[in-house]
Amino acid sequence: MQGDFLLAPLEGQFDFVVGNPPYVRQELIPTPLLAEYRSRYQTMYDRADIYIPFIERSLMVLKQGGSLGFICADRWMKNRYGGPLRSLVAEQFHLKIYVDMMDTPAFHSEVIAYPAITVISRDTPGATRIAHRPTIDQATLAILADTLRARSLPKEPGPVRELARVTNGSEPWLLESSDQMALIRRLEKQFPRLEEVGCKVGIGVATGADKAYIGDFDALDVESDRKLPLVTTKDIMSGEVQWHGQGVINPFAEGGGLVELRNYPRLLRYLEVRREVIVGRHCAQKTPANWYRTIDRITPELASRPKLLIPDIKGEAHIVFEGGELYPHHNLYYVTSDEWDLRALQAVMLSAVTRLFMTTYSTKMRGGFLRFQAQYLRRIRIPQWADVSTKLRTELADAAKKRDLQACNRAVFKLFGLSNEERSSLGGNGE
Repeated sequence: MQGDFLLAPLEGQFDFVVGNPPYVRQELIPTPLLAEYRSRYQTMYDRADIYIPFIERSLMVLKQGGSLGFICADRWMKNRYGGPLRSLVAEQFHLKIYVDMMDTPAFHSEVIAYPAITVISRDTPGATRIAHRPTIDQATLAILADTLRARSLPKEPGPVRELARVTNGSEPWLLESSDQMALIRRLEKQFPRLEEVGCKVGIGVATGADKAYIGDFDALDVESDRKLPLVTTKDIMSGEVQWHGQGVINPFAEGGGLVELRNYPRLLRYLEVRREVIVGRHCAQKTPANWYRTIDRITPELASRPKLLIPDIKGEAHIVFEGGELYPHHNLYYVTSDEWDLRALQAVMLSAVTRLFMTTYSTKMRGGFLRFQAQYLRRIRIPQWADVSTKLRTELADAAKKRDLQACNRAVFKLFGLSNEERSSLGGNGE
């Protein structure tokens, strides 16, 4: 048969479904077709990639006891749009096998986000067998396949381990070690989320046409209140802010709407010179009267607020303090707080505890890089600032200012009351 798997009629149910579903972003799917997919598949949520309904349909056509085996991007196991599909698996299926293929040449061509091999059966939920980054050769894979299918695992440690309760409703799957999973669950039960203790997570401005809106701050020939100094990833590579002099055009009035261009002749002249590039953007074509707006609204007050800056993709936590002079670019996430001292918070964000949250919940990219996105940062747990002792507040802030990661860990382990076993699960005792 050849056709659209999401629309074609299928008779009966199946013992096995095996595949590598296509990856197609919603923006590339014609609107009427996308609407039809959404009407048929309950897991088409938020900005779900097309492989999500492929998995849903494949699961729903399994016989009782039947199995699905897919090699597929693992993003849905942790991110926002995968929530409904994770719920479906948790409620009606058994996640039997998960093989992490990060940094593994699973395909002939390189991919940015690594896939995983996932086996899910229409059966009573149970423990999940997990393997990480197998060597791609026939002998290794044959042994791995036999071990994954064995009635029971060998007593001696090997490439496969078993974890109970990996699925938990729509919650992201915790696929790390059992002691780390226990620590995450303990922290989540005991402490509130980052944004529940007076912190705010956001992302910098997306303009849709950086070449038009961004340039050397001093050379941007517009009225002085129509531009802001801009901080980018290039400015914070050293771990401290070293501004390279970039600026961004601000077309927004203080009240929130766009400024009247007739009141800003220099801004009008600047934009008109670049009009062709600016009106070519989707947002400009959608609302032609507002052709000169940036995709995101710019609020100048953000520039004047102290903040922590975090690049999206990074191998380790790269948390930089900015004192309240620069506006963040869209490749930077930021954290502000009305309650927590940002230097103390920086120590928490630089610690092994935050690294555990990111490793657990973030999708991993080529080379082991993590995505420090808002949806993952918001999962970090932290005490109320009022519950932190004066001595510990000073210890946290001093460690961050010195960028002493061991000192950050020591202070943060005290902050969360980590036991020796929990400290060991993070790779150190904090002493």
